Amino acid sequence: MTARRAGDAPDGGQLGTEDISRVLDLLFGTVEQAGAIAEALKAQETVTLGSFGSFRADDGVATFRPGTALTEYLQSRTR
Repeated sequence: MTARRAGDAPDGGQLGTEDISRVLDLLFGTVEQAGAIAEALKAQETVTLGSFGSFRADDGVATFRPGTALTEYLQSRTR
């Protein structure tokens, strides 16, 4: 199995820049409309993105806790 890269679609095709932009807008939101993460936080849910990290609301403030993969990546880049 070949590792997928950013822009690879599940069917093996390529996603265009507009497709990727739409996905990011739906996930993170825009100035005009909240994304899926913001909506989940409003509902007091925790959103976990694999080993990238998790978002949650603490006393009305959104917080991010980096996951293992992101932490390891950042530590290796700052050494």
